[in-house]
Amino acid sequence: MYRSRIGLIVATFLVTGVVVHASTLAEDLPEHTILRAAGPITIDGRISEPSWAAAATVGDFQFPWWKAGEKEQTEARLLWDDVNLYISFVADDKHISAIHKERDAPVSQDDCVEAFIMPDTTHIRHYYNFEVNVLGTILDRFQLSEPTGSYTADLSAATQIDGTLNDENDEDRGFVTEFAIPFTSFVDTAPNLPPKPGDTWRLNLYRIGGKVNAQYSQWSNTGTPQPKYHVPERFGIVHFSADSVDVNKTEPASASDKNAE
Repeated sequence: MYRSRIGLIVATFLVTGVVVHASTLAEDLPEHTILRAAGPITIDGRISEPSWAAAATVGDFQFPWWKAGEKEQTEARLLWDDVNLYISFVADDKHISAIHKERDAPVSQDDCVEAFIMPDTTHIRHYYNFEVNVLGTILDRFQLSEPTGSYTADLSAATQIDGTLNDENDEDRGFVTEFAIPFTSFVDTAPNLPPKPGDTWRLNLYRIGGKVNAQYSQWSNTGTPQPKYHVPERFGIVHFSADSVDVNKTEPASASDKNAE
């Protein structure tokens, strides 16, 4: 499912030392309800479980800094159980590239997806960022006012590439990234672990494009004039539900179907 949408931006003003757009208003933030997984989730990058097929996407990613090239869309889904927060990304990408293989390497230079998560919404500057490139290399940080540089989560991640890595002479189709973040990763900040149904967290989901056609797309528009992801004031809002996904009522997921074959 590859669709394109254009994010609109308007007049600017100053918030916490960063120039942001009028979309900083809280009512402009996207919201999403995270349903419980209806069964086990295997982290293999295939998102072939019925729970993933039944989970709604968070909505189209925005392209506030687009100047040229194709807007390659990303679909993200969220699930949870008593142990993990699960995130999957299905990304359209005609030129897939990555070189970084060491933990905490600068994976944002590669084709990469990212999740920035704030469990305690009363402390807006306390959040975590998890970044995974198409090789499955992980970078993770706990942010106070600046990255601590010493945080390591027990994060499980896997990717599947539909195409040829680091070959600019052909056209690829895309990639899938799936990860599970144990709730114990948030022990220093989360009000409840695991979350209680009805708990509200804030987070943002991002995509970076690699060597060709860098995307810099995002779920919640950070509203900055230049690419900037560390804008917690603009994280979207998520609600944990006691309900499980209805596996008898599924959404189409062409990329996950492809990888399940």
